[in-house]
Amino acid sequence: MKNRIIIPVAAIAILTLCFSCNGIAQKADSTAVKPLYVSEPVDFDTDDPAIWVNPADASQSLVIGTDKDANGGLYVFDLKGKIIKSKTVKGLQRPDNVDIAYGLNLGGKKTDIAITTERLSHKLRIYSLPDMKPVDNGGIPVFVGETGAEFRDLMGISMYTDPDGKIYAIVGRKTGPKAGGYLWQYLLTDDGNGHVKADLVRKFGNYSGKKEIEAIAVDNELGYVYYCDEQFGVRKYYADPAKGNKELALFGQGDFAVDNEGIAIYKTAENKGYVLVSDQGARQLKVYNREGKAGAPNQHPLLATIKYAANQTDGIDVVSVPLNSDFKHGLLVAMSDDKTFHFYRWEDIAGNNLTVNP
Repeated sequence: MKNRIIIPVAAIAILTLCFSCNGIAQKADSTAVKPLYVSEPVDFDTDDPAIWVNPADASQSLVIGTDKDANGGLYVFDLKGKIIKSKTVKGLQRPDNVDIAYGLNLGGKKTDIAITTERLSHKLRIYSLPDMKPVDNGGIPVFVGETGAEFRDLMGISMYTDPDGKIYAIVGRKTGPKAGGYLWQYLLTDDGNGHVKADLVRKFGNYSGKKEIEAIAVDNELGYVYYCDEQFGVRKYYADPAKGNKELALFGQGDFAVDNEGIAIYKTAENKGYVLVSDQGARQLKVYNREGKAGAPNQHPLLATIKYAANQTDGIDVVSVPLNSDFKHGLLVAMSDDKTFHFYRWEDIAGNNLTVNP
Protein backbone atom coordinates (compact mmCIF):
# COMPACT_ATOMS: atom_id res chain seq x y z
CA MET A 1 0.00 0.00 0.00
CA LYS A 2 1.34 3.43 -0.91
CA ASN A 3 1.14 5.98 1.87
CA ARG A 4 -0.69 9.22 1.30
CA ILE A 5 1.32 12.37 1.91
CA ILE A 6 -0.09 14.25 4.89
CA ILE A 7 -0.51 17.96 4.27
CA PRO A 8 -2.57 20.68 5.92
CA VAL A 9 -5.95 20.96 4.28
CA ALA A 10 -5.38 24.65 3.64
CA ALA A 11 -3.24 23.42 0.75
CA ILE A 12 -5.79 20.96 -0.59
CA ALA A 13 -8.19 21.94 -3.34
CA ILE A 14 -11.72 21.47 -2.06
CA LEU A 15 -14.02 19.73 -4.49
CA THR A 16 -17.41 21.25 -5.05
CA LEU A 17 -19.06 17.90 -5.58
CA CYS A 18 -18.46 14.48 -4.06
CA PHE A 19 -20.31 11.19 -3.74
CA SER A 20 -21.30 9.60 -0.47
CA CYS A 21 -20.89 5.90 0.30
CA ASN A 22 -24.52 5.27 -0.59
CA GLY A 23 -24.05 6.79 -4.04
CA ILE A 24 -25.92 10.02 -3.38
CA ALA A 25 -24.19 13.12 -4.66
CA GLN A 26 -23.35 15.67 -1.97
CA LYS A 27 -22.08 19.20 -2.44
CA ALA A 28 -19.07 20.22 -0.38
CA ASP A 29 -19.77 23.43 1.52
CA SER A 30 -17.02 26.00 0.99
CA THR A 31 -17.78 27.41 4.46
CA ALA A 32 -17.28 24.06 6.19
CA VAL A 33 -14.54 23.67 8.79
CA LYS A 34 -11.47 22.01 7.29
CA PRO A 35 -9.27 19.56 9.19
CA LEU A 36 -5.70 20.45 10.02
CA TYR A 37 -4.60 16.98 8.90
CA VAL A 38 -6.10 14.09 6.98
CA SER A 39 -4.73 10.70 7.97
CA GLU A 40 -2.99 8.25 5.74
CA PRO A 41 -5.61 5.82 4.40
CA VAL A 42 -6.36 2.39 5.82
CA ASP A 43 -6.73 -0.66 3.62
CA PHE A 44 -10.50 -1.07 3.52
CA ASP A 45 -13.04 1.07 5.43
CA THR A 46 -12.53 3.49 8.33
CA ASP A 47 -15.25 3.47 10.94
CA ASP A 48 -14.44 4.75 14.43
CA PRO A 49 -11.54 6.58 16.16
CA ALA A 50 -10.40 6.85 19.78
CA ILE A 51 -7.83 9.28 21.16
CA TRP A 52 -5.31 8.12 23.78
CA VAL A 53 -3.78 11.03 25.70
CA ASN A 54 -0.29 10.03 26.76
CA PRO A 55 -0.19 10.85 30.51
CA ALA A 56 3.60 11.27 30.45
CA ASP A 57 3.81 13.49 27.36
CA ALA A 58 0.62 14.68 25.67
CA SER A 59 2.53 15.49 22.47
CA GLN A 60 3.10 11.74 22.09
CA SER A 61 -0.60 10.94 22.20
CA LEU A 62 -2.07 8.50 19.69
CA VAL A 63 -5.22 8.06 17.62
CA ILE A 64 -6.48 4.50 17.22
CA GLY A 65 -8.91 3.85 14.37
CA THR A 66 -10.78 0.82 13.11
CA ASP A 67 -10.53 -0.58 9.60
CA LYS A 68 -13.89 -2.34 9.26
CA ASP A 69 -13.38 -5.44 7.13
CA ALA A 70 -13.33 -9.22 7.53
CA ASN A 71 -9.55 -8.84 7.35
CA GLY A 72 -9.51 -5.49 9.11
CA GLY A 73 -7.41 -3.91 11.79
CA LEU A 74 -6.72 -1.33 14.46
CA TYR A 75 -4.59 1.42 12.95
CA VAL A 76 -2.47 3.62 15.17
CA PHE A 77 -1.72 7.19 14.04
CA ASP A 78 0.45 9.99 15.37
CA LEU A 79 -0.98 13.50 15.79
CA LYS A 80 -0.31 14.35 12.14
CA GLY A 81 -2.28 11.33 10.92
CA LYS A 82 0.75 9.25 9.98
CA ILE A 83 0.32 5.49 10.46
CA ILE A 84 2.62 3.93 13.05
CA LYS A 85 3.12 0.54 11.45
CA SER A 86 4.87 -1.02 14.44
CA LYS A 87 1.78 -0.48 16.60
CA THR A 88 -0.96 -1.20 14.04
CA VAL A 89 -2.80 -4.52 14.49
CA LYS A 90 -4.06 -6.29 11.37
CA GLY A 91 -6.01 -9.48 10.76
CA LEU A 92 -9.02 -8.60 12.94
CA GLN A 93 -12.45 -9.89 11.92
CA ARG A 94 -14.43 -6.74 11.14
CA PRO A 95 -13.53 -4.46 14.07
CA ASP A 96 -16.22 -1.81 14.38
CA ASN A 97 -15.89 0.65 17.27
CA VAL A 98 -12.94 1.33 19.57
CA ASP A 99 -12.52 3.09 22.91
CA ILE A 100 -9.87 3.78 25.55
CA ALA A 101 -9.61 3.25 29.30
CA TYR A 102 -6.86 4.34 31.66
CA GLY A 103 -5.31 2.48 34.57
CA LEU A 104 -6.77 -1.04 34.48
CA ASN A 105 -4.86 -3.14 37.01
CA LEU A 106 -3.23 -6.01 35.10
CA GLY A 107 -0.51 -8.11 36.66
CA GLY A 108 -0.17 -5.59 39.47
CA LYS A 109 0.45 -2.73 37.05
CA LYS A 110 -1.83 0.12 36.00
CA THR A 111 -2.36 -0.38 32.27
CA ASP A 112 -4.08 1.81 29.69
CA ILE A 113 -6.05 -0.19 27.13
CA ALA A 114 -7.64 0.11 23.70
CA ILE A 115 -10.67 -2.12 23.27
CA THR A 116 -12.48 -2.88 20.03
CA THR A 117 -15.56 -4.88 19.03
CA GLU A 118 -14.74 -7.72 16.63
CA ARG A 119 -18.07 -8.34 14.95
CA LEU A 120 -17.52 -11.63 13.16
CA SER A 121 -15.98 -13.42 16.14
CA HIS A 122 -18.47 -11.91 18.65
CA LYS A 123 -15.51 -10.96 20.85
CA LEU A 124 -13.92 -7.96 22.50
CA ARG A 125 -10.27 -7.52 21.55
CA ILE A 126 -8.11 -5.61 24.03
CA TYR A 127 -4.61 -4.16 23.68
CA SER A 128 -2.30 -2.41 26.12
CA LEU A 129 -1.21 1.15 25.40
CA PRO A 130 1.01 2.49 24.02
CA ASP A 131 2.61 -0.77 22.85
CA MET A 132 -0.61 -2.33 21.44
CA LYS A 133 0.13 -5.80 22.82
CA PRO A 134 -2.87 -8.15 23.24
CA VAL A 135 -4.07 -8.58 26.83
CA ASP A 136 -7.32 -10.43 26.10
CA ASN A 137 -6.06 -14.04 25.91
CA GLY A 138 -7.36 -14.31 22.34
CA GLY A 139 -10.56 -12.33 22.79
CA ILE A 140 -13.52 -12.16 25.18
CA PRO A 141 -16.90 -13.52 23.93
CA VAL A 142 -19.87 -11.25 24.65
CA PHE A 143 -23.65 -11.47 24.25
CA VAL A 144 -23.21 -15.14 25.04
CA GLY A 145 -26.46 -17.09 24.82
CA GLU A 146 -28.19 -14.71 22.39
CA THR A 147 -29.68 -16.58 19.42
CA GLY A 148 -31.52 -13.91 17.42
CA ALA A 149 -30.21 -12.99 13.97
CA GLU A 150 -27.38 -10.44 14.38
CA PHE A 151 -27.94 -10.30 18.16
CA ARG A 152 -24.23 -11.12 18.67
CA ASP A 153 -22.85 -8.98 15.82
CA LEU A 154 -20.82 -6.45 17.79
CA MET A 155 -20.82 -2.76 16.94
CA GLY A 156 -20.51 0.04 19.50
CA ILE A 157 -18.42 0.20 22.65
CA SER A 158 -17.68 2.80 25.32
CA MET A 159 -15.69 2.58 28.54
CA TYR A 160 -16.87 3.79 31.95
CA THR A 161 -14.55 4.35 34.90
CA ASP A 162 -16.48 4.88 38.13
CA PRO A 163 -15.35 7.06 41.08
CA ASP A 164 -13.76 4.01 42.75
CA GLY A 165 -11.70 3.22 39.66
CA LYS A 166 -13.72 0.22 38.47
CA ILE A 167 -13.67 -0.03 34.68
CA TYR A 168 -16.63 -1.21 32.62
CA ALA A 169 -17.22 -1.88 28.93
CA ILE A 170 -20.67 -0.97 27.58
CA VAL A 171 -21.26 -2.91 24.37
CA GLY A 172 -23.82 -2.65 21.55
CA ARG A 173 -24.71 -4.89 18.62
CA LYS A 174 -26.31 -4.81 15.19
CA THR A 175 -29.78 -5.47 16.57
CA GLY A 176 -31.47 -6.56 19.76
CA PRO A 177 -34.58 -6.35 21.93
CA LYS A 178 -36.61 -3.13 21.94
CA ALA A 179 -37.75 -2.98 25.56
CA GLY A 180 -34.46 -2.80 27.40
CA GLY A 181 -31.42 -5.06 27.15
CA TYR A 182 -29.95 -3.87 23.86
CA LEU A 183 -26.72 -2.85 25.61
CA TRP A 184 -24.76 -5.17 27.90
CA GLN A 185 -22.33 -3.84 30.49
CA TYR A 186 -19.26 -5.78 31.64
CA LEU A 187 -16.87 -5.24 34.55
CA LEU A 188 -13.26 -5.63 33.40
CA THR A 189 -10.68 -7.08 35.80
CA ASP A 190 -7.50 -9.14 35.84
CA ASP A 191 -8.10 -12.87 35.34
CA GLY A 192 -5.22 -13.64 37.69
CA ASN A 193 -2.73 -14.12 34.87
CA GLY A 194 -2.33 -10.55 33.65
CA HIS A 195 -5.11 -10.80 31.05
CA VAL A 196 -8.48 -9.09 31.03
CA LYS A 197 -11.67 -10.90 31.96
CA ALA A 198 -15.18 -9.49 31.62
CA ASP A 199 -18.13 -10.18 33.94
CA LEU A 200 -21.64 -9.24 32.86
CA VAL A 201 -23.23 -6.82 35.34
CA ARG A 202 -26.37 -5.60 33.57
CA LYS A 203 -28.48 -5.45 30.42
CA PHE A 204 -30.23 -2.15 29.65
CA GLY A 205 -31.25 0.31 26.98
CA ASN A 206 -34.33 0.84 24.84
CA TYR A 207 -34.30 0.54 21.06
CA SER A 208 -36.69 1.96 18.48
CA GLY A 209 -36.14 -0.80 15.93
CA LYS A 210 -35.72 1.77 13.16
CA LYS A 211 -32.09 0.97 12.29
CA GLU A 212 -29.35 0.09 14.82
CA ILE A 213 -27.38 1.32 17.82
CA GLU A 214 -23.68 1.79 17.12
CA ALA A 215 -22.22 4.93 18.69
CA ILE A 216 -21.96 5.04 22.50
CA ALA A 217 -20.26 7.63 24.72
CA VAL A 218 -19.78 7.79 28.50
CA ASP A 219 -19.39 10.90 30.63
CA ASN A 220 -17.25 9.61 33.51
CA GLU A 221 -17.42 12.75 35.62
CA LEU A 222 -21.20 13.17 35.47
CA GLY A 223 -21.88 9.43 35.35
CA TYR A 224 -23.99 9.15 32.22
CA VAL A 225 -23.99 7.00 29.10
CA TYR A 226 -25.37 8.29 25.79
CA TYR A 227 -26.06 6.30 22.66
CA CYS A 228 -27.42 6.95 19.20
CA ASP A 229 -30.59 5.07 18.32
CA GLU A 230 -30.12 5.77 14.63
CA GLN A 231 -32.89 7.64 12.80
CA PHE A 232 -34.69 8.08 16.13
CA GLY A 233 -32.74 10.04 18.74
CA VAL A 234 -30.04 10.15 21.40
CA ARG A 235 -30.77 8.18 24.57
CA LYS A 236 -29.30 8.81 28.04
CA TYR A 237 -28.92 6.51 31.07
CA TYR A 238 -26.89 6.27 34.26
CA ALA A 239 -23.52 4.64 33.64
CA ASP A 240 -23.41 3.17 37.15
CA PRO A 241 -25.30 -0.16 37.21
CA ALA A 242 -26.30 0.46 40.84
CA LYS A 243 -28.39 3.48 39.80
CA GLY A 244 -30.79 1.45 37.71
CA ASN A 245 -31.93 1.24 34.12
CA LYS A 246 -34.40 4.12 33.83
CA GLU A 247 -34.06 6.14 30.64
CA LEU A 248 -33.20 9.70 31.65
CA ALA A 249 -33.53 11.49 28.33
CA LEU A 250 -34.32 11.09 24.65
CA PHE A 251 -33.23 14.09 22.60
CA GLY A 252 -32.16 15.17 19.13
CA GLN A 253 -35.33 13.90 17.48
CA GLY A 254 -35.89 15.62 14.15
CA ASP A 255 -32.45 17.26 14.16
CA PHE A 256 -30.67 14.96 11.70
CA ALA A 257 -30.75 14.70 7.92
CA VAL A 258 -30.45 10.89 7.91
CA ASP A 259 -28.58 9.16 10.75
CA ASN A 260 -27.51 10.38 14.16
CA GLU A 261 -24.21 8.49 14.24
CA GLY A 262 -20.91 9.20 16.02
CA ILE A 263 -21.07 10.65 19.52
CA ALA A 264 -18.43 12.25 21.78
CA ILE A 265 -18.19 14.66 24.73
CA TYR A 266 -16.08 17.83 24.85
CA LYS A 267 -15.51 18.75 28.49
CA THR A 268 -14.95 22.28 29.79
CA ALA A 269 -14.59 23.70 33.28
CA GLU A 270 -17.01 22.92 36.12
CA ASN A 271 -18.39 19.82 34.37
CA LYS A 272 -19.76 21.85 31.52
CA GLY A 273 -19.26 21.28 27.82
CA TYR A 274 -20.93 19.67 24.82
CA VAL A 275 -22.35 16.41 23.55
CA LEU A 276 -21.34 16.17 19.88
CA VAL A 277 -23.24 13.96 17.43
CA SER A 278 -22.37 13.48 13.77
CA ASP A 279 -25.16 13.97 11.24
CA GLN A 280 -23.98 11.27 8.89
CA GLY A 281 -25.84 12.28 5.78
CA ALA A 282 -25.05 15.99 5.93
CA ARG A 283 -21.33 16.63 6.66
CA GLN A 284 -22.11 18.26 9.98
CA LEU A 285 -22.04 17.97 13.75
CA LYS A 286 -24.96 18.66 16.06
CA VAL A 287 -23.93 20.21 19.37
CA TYR A 288 -25.93 19.75 22.59
CA ASN A 289 -25.49 21.12 26.09
CA ARG A 290 -23.55 18.60 28.23
CA GLU A 291 -24.85 19.74 31.62
CA GLY A 292 -28.45 20.18 30.50
CA LYS A 293 -30.60 23.16 31.33
CA ALA A 294 -30.39 24.92 34.68
CA GLY A 295 -32.40 22.83 37.11
CA ALA A 296 -33.09 20.24 34.39
CA PRO A 297 -29.90 18.24 33.79
CA ASN A 298 -31.63 15.77 31.48
CA GLN A 299 -32.88 18.37 29.03
CA HIS A 300 -30.29 18.82 26.30
CA PRO A 301 -31.11 21.63 23.89
CA LEU A 302 -29.50 21.87 20.47
CA LEU A 303 -26.92 24.65 20.68
CA ALA A 304 -25.32 24.67 17.24
CA THR A 305 -24.90 22.92 13.91
CA ILE A 306 -21.33 22.87 12.60
CA LYS A 307 -20.52 21.97 9.02
CA TYR A 308 -17.22 20.22 8.41
CA ALA A 309 -15.38 18.47 5.60
CA ALA A 310 -15.64 14.84 6.73
CA ASN A 311 -18.08 12.83 4.65
CA GLN A 312 -20.54 10.15 5.85
CA THR A 313 -19.07 10.16 9.36
CA ASP A 314 -19.71 7.07 11.45
CA GLY A 315 -17.43 7.56 14.45
CA ILE A 316 -15.97 10.62 16.17
CA ASP A 317 -13.87 11.24 19.26
CA VAL A 318 -12.76 14.42 21.01
CA VAL A 319 -10.48 15.48 23.86
CA SER A 320 -10.41 18.88 25.50
CA VAL A 321 -6.85 18.92 26.85
CA PRO A 322 -3.88 20.58 25.11
CA LEU A 323 -1.80 18.06 23.15
CA ASN A 324 0.83 20.05 21.25
CA SER A 325 1.27 23.29 19.30
CA ASP A 326 -1.19 22.06 16.66
CA PHE A 327 -3.93 21.11 19.13
CA LYS A 328 -3.65 23.64 21.95
CA HIS A 329 -7.32 23.45 22.97
CA GLY A 330 -8.12 19.87 22.11
CA LEU A 331 -8.58 17.56 19.13
CA LEU A 332 -11.63 16.22 17.31
CA VAL A 333 -11.14 13.19 15.06
CA ALA A 334 -13.86 12.22 12.59
CA MET A 335 -14.08 9.27 10.24
CA SER A 336 -14.52 10.08 6.55
CA ASP A 337 -15.60 7.61 3.88
CA ASP A 338 -12.43 7.78 1.77
CA LYS A 339 -10.60 5.43 4.18
CA THR A 340 -9.27 8.32 6.26
CA PHE A 341 -9.75 10.13 9.55
CA HIS A 342 -9.90 13.93 9.77
CA PHE A 343 -8.00 15.71 12.58
CA TYR A 344 -9.61 19.05 13.59
CA ARG A 345 -8.42 21.74 15.98
CA TRP A 346 -11.13 22.32 18.57
CA GLU A 347 -10.94 26.10 18.16
CA ASP A 348 -11.79 25.67 14.46
CA ILE A 349 -14.81 23.54 15.33
CA ALA A 350 -15.87 25.91 18.12
CA GLY A 351 -15.70 29.08 16.03
CA ASN A 352 -17.25 32.05 17.81
CA ASN A 353 -20.16 30.17 19.38
CA LEU A 354 -18.67 27.46 21.61
CA THR A 355 -16.30 27.49 24.55
CA VAL A 356 -12.58 26.85 24.01
CA ASN A 357 -10.61 25.48 26.93
CA PRO A 358 -7.69 27.74 27.88
